[in-house]
Amino acid sequence: MKPKSSERVDPPRIWTAREANARLAELSELLPRLQGWVSRLGEVHDEQERLKAFWGRDLNALDHPDQEHKARLDAEWQNLTQRLEEALGSLRREGIEVKNLDEGLVDFYGVVNNEVVFLCWQRGETDVAFFHPVAGGYRDRRPIPDSASPAPPASARD
Repeated sequence: MKPKSSERVDPPRIWTAREANARLAELSELLPRLQGWVSRLGEVHDEQERLKAFWGRDLNALDHPDQEHKARLDAEWQNLTQRLEEALGSLRREGIEVKNLDEGLVDFYGVVNNEVVFLCWQRGETDVAFFHPVAGGYRDRRPIPDSASPAPPASARD
């Protein structure tokens, strides 16, 4: 859920464009790994569904011939889900929001014109050069002005 424009936003951290740019190399490596995990989750899910469709409730029997395969798939699903949630949660706690893994859209909380905004970056761009309102999205992107505020407004720091 996106906050309404009148809601106060309390980001975990405020980033400058320079600080965000310093993280891009790491994010450029991390995003494909996360995307790979999501892709593998899709494959695991498809295989789990195939087994369920073929065997029905019998699949849960302890002596079922595919029980070991099902257990491996369930464990892999749990492991990948946990790793993905931990990675995304760690980024969120830093004030970095992964908006779309497929397109490599990432937002950093920042300040422009004394307003908390998202500094917006997309995989393939050389640096963080755009921003949009927290309640907005990619289509609301505008270039970061040279005079972007380096510090958060008092309401975001209190």
